[in-house]
Amino acid sequence: MKRLATFFISCLFSLPVLSADVDPKDLIEKAMDHWRGTSSYSEMTMTIHRPDWERSMSMRSWTQGEKTSLVRVTAPKKDAGNGTLLKSNNMWTFAPKVNRIIKVPSSMMSQSWMGSDFSNKDISKSTDIIDQYDHTLLETQQQDGHTVYVVESIPHEEAAVVWGKEVLTIRDDYVLLEQQFWDQDGVLVKTMKALEIKELGGRTVASVIRMGKLDTPDEWTEMSVHAIEFDVSHADSLFTLSNLRNPRQ
Repeated sequence: MKRLATFFISCLFSLPVLSADVDPKDLIEKAMDHWRGTSSYSEMTMTIHRPDWERSMSMRSWTQGEKTSLVRVTAPKKDAGNGTLLKSNNMWTFAPKVNRIIKVPSSMMSQSWMGSDFSNKDISKSTDIIDQYDHTLLETQQQDGHTVYVVESIPHEEAAVVWGKEVLTIRDDYVLLEQQFWDQDGVLVKTMKALEIKELGGRTVASVIRMGKLDTPDEWTEMSVHAIEFDVSHADSLFTLSNLRNPRQ
């Protein structure tokens, strides 16, 4: 009987610790704000890995608020000039080889961005998850001296979203450690993980992020951030179709 009581006590203390003081929706919103700031400028490298080949592209990125951003490829030479502009819920891409600006329809937001494992939706860093999902704090953990929160986000029935649910792991300093994407049948499809964390631009951020699908573990895409500045001033002309085609910055 004494052994049985000891067993139940040990199980009780091994259960995840939840905090009633943490609002999971607020936690996600602060994690997004932490990464973007009110505005930002960054320089990064995207590496697409496949079992028989690998290629990398250097990029520059500008953001303003929650729904405005511009990403432009700077190298290699064959890819330089390719760009993506996001304003509100609209996205455009520019390919210098064909000298065309193409508006990306909503039906293509889940498709691959520049042949990577990131989708157009991922690159847009949409804040839809904040208001179109219900959020539940699943557990609280201690990791490397930080409190880590695991949040399950399930979309509203009427929400026009792809995923059946997302599970986010966020540190107490608002660094997003992992984001899982589950389909409508409850199957985990892909995961985005922070592989390296460092201080950049005066903030502790995920400097290397990897996106990969569960059914193709040998295929993945990494985004490595080399430099970033937060709360910088951008000219209004930066986020225009004209600047997307003919860069002035």
